[in-house]
Amino acid sequence: MDKTRASACIVVYNGADEAAAAARSLLEHTKSVALELYLVDNASPDGAGDALEHMDWPENVHIVRLGENVGFGRGHNAVLPMLNSEYHFVVNPDITLGEDAVGALCAWMDAHPDVVMATPQLKYPSGEAQYTAKRRPTFLALVARQIPLPFLKNVERHYLMLDEDLTQAREIDFCTGCFFVMRTEVFRKMGGFDESYFMYVEDADITREAQKHGKVYFVPETYVCHAWHRDPNKKLRNFTMQIGSMLHYWHKWGFQFM
Repeated sequence: MDKTRASACIVVYNGADEAAAAARSLLEHTKSVALELYLVDNASPDGAGDALEHMDWPENVHIVRLGENVGFGRGHNAVLPMLNSEYHFVVNPDITLGEDAVGALCAWMDAHPDVVMATPQLKYPSGEAQYTAKRRPTFLALVARQIPLPFLKNVERHYLMLDEDLTQAREIDFCTGCFFVMRTEVFRKMGGFDESYFMYVEDADITREAQKHGKVYFVPETYVCHAWHRDPNKKLRNFTMQIGSMLHYWHKWGFQFM
């Protein structure tokens, strides 16, 4: 019996070693499906593209080098014409696997044909669970996540779906962009990510686009490790970019205060 065909893409901007570790982790742990892996270098100024190209990779790994930094979504969209898979995974360079999460999610999607997009449980490298399931982003939720104000605790809990039983698979409205799977047919039909976002919030946007085609789920039956650098909290430029993307999202989908 032929294995399910899966594809995965990692967009790289600097940091070849971290991206290579993510790629090798995917290759090591993905056993139950046939995986094609794409590493897309976004014209990294530190020479990550050269470094990745000169590493020893199996034939199912493809290095794609772009001439300029086109952003997160456009970087992932660059592989759309190359895909010949049933399921496509969007993966951040700071992801590593501890089990065959790719195969587990493909099997789960096979069993749930009404679901078009899913994300597993995210964990820190220490094993502690991250907040993965989310509702749609609102103004107060964004403030609550950035500034720890006691009177916004319930807003944050609602946004993070902590008022739900997250030990079971749940339908969600915001699928994290650091690791998710989508049916390739749907990803292609949508044209991938909305390229008007350079970086940040494009994952909330693509989730809403995916919901036009089916359900989106959080699947805690499997997990991946996410280092989670939290750049918006460290660099003013990144935080400003995130705010701009959030405003663009609300302009497109409608503003929500809470």
